[in-house]
Amino acid sequence: MATTEQPPATELDARYSSEGATARPWPEVAALLGAAPLYWLSTVRPDGRPHVTPLIGVWWEGALHFCTGPAERKARNLAANAEVVLTTGANALDSGFDVVVEGLADRVTDHGRLTALAREWEAKYGSDWHFDVEDGSFVQPEAGHAHVFAVHPRTVFGFGKGEPYSQTRYRFR
Repeated sequence: MATTEQPPATELDARYSSEGATARPWPEVAALLGAAPLYWLSTVRPDGRPHVTPLIGVWWEGALHFCTGPAERKARNLAANAEVVLTTGANALDSGFDVVVEGLADRVTDHGRLTALAREWEAKYGSDWHFDVEDGSFVQPEAGHAHVFAVHPRTVFGFGKGEPYSQTRYRFR
């Protein structure tokens, strides 16, 4: 994982945190984003209804990256509204740490960046997730083209569960 971002402004919200709770350091949260096997992407349909779907992704150079086929619902939603929320975490009530990432999904088309991201995908998920790069997209012979998006966080929320409970906001410039 390569990171180039500035550290975010970090604020523990005492209203939703146990006495004595502290904010998780950003490098720890970034490492969790990098290691997560699954993320949930929330987008908005053109008619305003929400759409949520699980997907895999890669945290690289300060952004969370995911891919989708150009005709898929999430790609069509992003064409109309690039605002997204990505979530990941422990999916447990009394242990673990959940993370919510808010930001804009920007399409990645640069050949060099896509090639590096394809290597990151395969390193994280194995050879079943090998992508070639062609025409500004990931390509798999059996699946076709996939557009790649980068979400540079605007705001991230971290939710520590169990004792101590905590809620932390990380704001990026």
